[in-house]
This record gives sequence, C-alpha cells and structure tokens, in this order.
Amino acid sequence: MYNLYYSPGTASMVVHLTLLEGALPHALELVDVDAGQQRSAEYLALNPRGLVPTLVVDGAPHNEAAAMTMLLAERHPELGLAPAPGSMQRPDYLQWMFYLANSLQPFFRHWFYATEYVADAPDTVKAVARAGIEACWSYLEAHLTTHGPYMLGERFSVVDLYVLMLMRWSRNMPRPATDWPHLARFASLMKARPSWRRLCEIEGLTEWA
Repeated sequence: MYNLYYSPGTASMVVHLTLLEGALPHALELVDVDAGQQRSAEYLALNPRGLVPTLVVDGAPHNEAAAMTMLLAERHPELGLAPAPGSMQRPDYLQWMFYLANSLQPFFRHWFYATEYVADAPDTVKAVARAGIEACWSYLEAHLTTHGPYMLGERFSVVDLYVLMLMRWSRNMPRPATDWPHLARFASLMKARPSWRRLCEIEGLTEWA
C-alpha cells in the first residue's frame, strides 16, 4: 500500500496517474495548499521542503515527483510502465524523464511564482519562462512528429504521463502546448486513457480546466 500526499492539479498528478495506471493499492492524503497545510509541522515532518507531493513507501516518505514515478515503475516491472534496465529503449526513457524534470518543469515554477525570483520584475521572469517552455514544446513536437505516437514510439510509458501533466499546466498560457499539432494529438490520445478520466474524477478536475 502506498500513501500519496497530493493536491489537485499539482506535480502529484504524475504520481497519482502512475498509481492509477498500474492499479496499485494506495491511499490518498489531501494537502490543502491554499490553506498552507504543506507548511504544517505534521507535513514538514514528511517533507521538510514543504512541497507536494510526498509518497510514503514501506513506511518511509519520499519526494520529487519524477523520482517517485520512476520508483513506482521500477518496483512494478510487470506493468511495463518503463523499459527494463539494459533494454534498447532504456537510455531514451532516462533521457526524457531527466529532460522533463530538469529542463521543462523548472520553467513552470518561474512562470507561476515569478515574484519569488525577482519581486520587482516578475514580467521579465515570466517572459524568460515562457520562451523556455515554448522552446521545449517545439523540441517535443519535433520528436513526436518523427517518433510518435508516444514519447518512446509505439510504447506507452510513464514519460507520457509526465508530458501530459506538464501540458495541462500550460493550458492558460498565451500559447498552450496544444497549439503544436502533434502535441495536441498526443494530448487527445492520453486523455482517452481510463487513468486520466479516473484522476479527473477523483481530483475534481474537468479536463484542462
């Protein structure tokens, strides 16, 4: 049994999707970030940085959404959510997970929390973040154009769940990810999965809203 501390629509989404995709036994613990629950003493004991998500595995708390997602795929190889170590697709899988975690996702924090970085010039921070995000979408678009329909070609993996989450985060930006045609087709393909529909139901999300 896994315990996922989550907040709807946040980085916990990719971990939640992975649990649902694999039908893995889990319990959900809602963290009310609007009320500041992530800064409570109880939550900080699990996640000293006060960030969501936290995944409790065998009684021990872990954080970093990408790492938790990869851990779940590794602990349950029978689900086929990631290429096996030593397989030909393993390097591509690792490359994409780290690209999303290190190159794309950080830009979103700058976009959403610009004043944390330059309090007196948030528009400048957001402009840089937007340019970085759109450059990443162009890179993913080019990849899907020649190597789709999934990020690893014909094989579905947790990389696709990660991309879907980040695409959703862009929905209210001046140029959302779905402005790129192959990414739009990818989003439609992913949103047809039962795990996505179930997550929206549980987290109270309405598609991209």
